[in-house]
Amino acid sequence: MRDKIFYTICFGFLLGTLMRSFIFLDWYFAGWLFGVAMFLIFLLWQIKVFWEIKNIIICASVFLLAIGLGISRYNIADIYPPLDFYQKIGQKISLEGIVINEPEVKDTNQKITVKLEKQNVLVTTGLEKYFDYGDRVILNGVLILPENFITPLGKSFDYISYLKKDKIFFLMNYPNIKVVNKGEGNPLKRFLYKTKSIFLEKLNAVIPSPESTLLGGLILGERSGFSTELRQQFVDTGTIHIVALSGYNVTMIAEWIMKLFSWLPIYWAFFTGVIGIFLFVLMSGGQATAVRAGIMASLAIVAKATGREYDVWRGIVFVALLMVILNPFVLVYDVSFQLSFLATIAVIFFTPLVQKYFFWIENKWWREMIATTFSAYVFVIPFVVYKMGNLSLVSLPANILVLPTIPITMIFGFLGGFLNLFSHIIAFPFLEFTYFLLHWKLFVIDLLARIPLASLQIKSLPLILVLMIYVFFSWKIYSKSF
Repeated sequence: MRDKIFYTICFGFLLGTLMRSFIFLDWYFAGWLFGVAMFLIFLLWQIKVFWEIKNIIICASVFLLAIGLGISRYNIADIYPPLDFYQKIGQKISLEGIVINEPEVKDTNQKITVKLEKQNVLVTTGLEKYFDYGDRVILNGVLILPENFITPLGKSFDYISYLKKDKIFFLMNYPNIKVVNKGEGNPLKRFLYKTKSIFLEKLNAVIPSPESTLLGGLILGERSGFSTELRQQFVDTGTIHIVALSGYNVTMIAEWIMKLFSWLPIYWAFFTGVIGIFLFVLMSGGQATAVRAGIMASLAIVAKATGREYDVWRGIVFVALLMVILNPFVLVYDVSFQLSFLATIAVIFFTPLVQKYFFWIENKWWREMIATTFSAYVFVIPFVVYKMGNLSLVSLPANILVLPTIPITMIFGFLGGFLNLFSHIIAFPFLEFTYFLLHWKLFVIDLLARIPLASLQIKSLPLILVLMIYVFFSWKIYSKSF
């Protein structure tokens, strides 16, 4: 009964949040659900019923309460800035705030998020100046509203909601920016970002581009230095996840680290995987996306190490619930959160079902790694195609050729980068070997990206079809047959 109540609360809350994400449901509707739930509970205590019926009434009451709580939590978070800000749209104004993220540097510009008193502003500016986390700045520019748009692949992108999950409601393009103070914000976050910046700077000085850019993406989730052409090659080969702070990336890296150390006792291999996740999250600057992905990946490792799939399933559901409670917008508008959830399920539940199809691979280590890569790829691809509109036909061979060297590249790259802070001579052999591995990855990705029809553009994949695919996957996982 406790398990039923647990899942009833979790799925009820998530359903309420999901409903509120698409339909406006006010406080009165949530109150009506609370009222019905209370009436059922009152009725339960006033009449005598069979135990089975009593359990059904209890679960129904809890479910309605949980749905109402999910709607209420979304309503609490769904707060807009004061009206006077909207009255300033299109006007040139002066605002003061603090930079709360690292600059996202692209080919011709950079983006920074500036926190004001009650909301955030996403600022696009040139490359003339570099801004740090914790800089207090004064912005002089025109305030504008974000707009939804159609991607080059013909997909409608809800840019307004995507920014809203980070409490960003306004944009400023190329304002005049004056830094009036430095070193504000969270001290720990400032230290992590500073350490990351020094680490990348030292790496870029000894490893040429684009290999240094790829290494920064692997161990820090850094994509600022990627050219448009190189980024597109990663997309076309289905390997963009290795340089993204997503659950797919972190889960796969942790899984391969465990495979790399599988010759150790199981709990030591488990320990190395968890440490790998911790270092990744720490080196990325502790960003929310990396933390979420790290938690999901850790749950996958726990399940693999202990074989307690049922307990870990409860953990996955609970972590998802907790993340949605903290920020209800991530359920629908955060692709990283969704990929984290799907990748974790694939590694824990889907991999054991497909391993039997790889018994022709004699080496157990390779067999398990390829089965893991295949299961994760198959499980997330319907979602990726629906969201991104891009289907890579070379993704599976690309990942099989690239992923095995990811853990050792990260380990040697991190050690080489760390030692290079003190002595280039000591770090030289580590960095040379890392460069060779990075060059191999770029060679494979470039080669496969040049194959005709390496990827297909699918402008429209019906949502009902995607849901049917995942219903089929869920049935196979439940029946433990594939």
